[in-house]
Amino acid sequence: MSAPHHPGRIDLKLRELAQLFNSMDPSPFLDRDLDQDAEEFIVSSARELPKGDSLELVIHLATPPDAERAADAESAVRHYFASRAEIKRRELRLLMRRGHVSLTIGLLFLAVCLLASRLAIRVVHASAEDLVREGFMIVGWVAMWRPLEIYLYDWWPLRDEGRILRRLAHMRVKLVLPHRA
Repeated sequence: MSAPHHPGRIDLKLRELAQLFNSMDPSPFLDRDLDQDAEEFIVSSARELPKGDSLELVIHLATPPDAERAADAESAVRHYFASRAEIKRRELRLLMRRGHVSLTIGLLFLAVCLLASRLAIRVVHASAEDLVREGFMIVGWVAMWRPLEIYLYDWWPLRDEGRILRRLAHMRVKLVLPHRA
């Protein structure tokens, strides 16, 4: 018989609660980073779940944790993902600012190239006129590559990652302790 499906549920099996956190991080428990493998598993699992569902992380433990750590586990996990979501928000804002600057520079450079292509008609010999004019136009449009790349493609992954991290920052965390015989 298969286990019932729980929408928005991420199941994680660990020997002990300490495996969830980065053992090299000297921060207090509530500020500790998650273990990289655990974070990757949780984030990739969240990506596969329907977007409208609230999330719940169910951690199945083989060893009972310290009572204080068990009580603080949900806060620590939520705090970690809230911090990561804020970092992604800042990365997106920085990327968009870079996009604005790149677009401004690209448009100015394109205008200079278009102007130079018109001026080249007067300076260059008629046989090379088309080559010089087209060369300036191509260089001007190539300068627009990066701003267009930012506005068309680069921001989507950051926004999506931020959305997932914000969802994870609000998820419930439940510890399932081993059964005593």
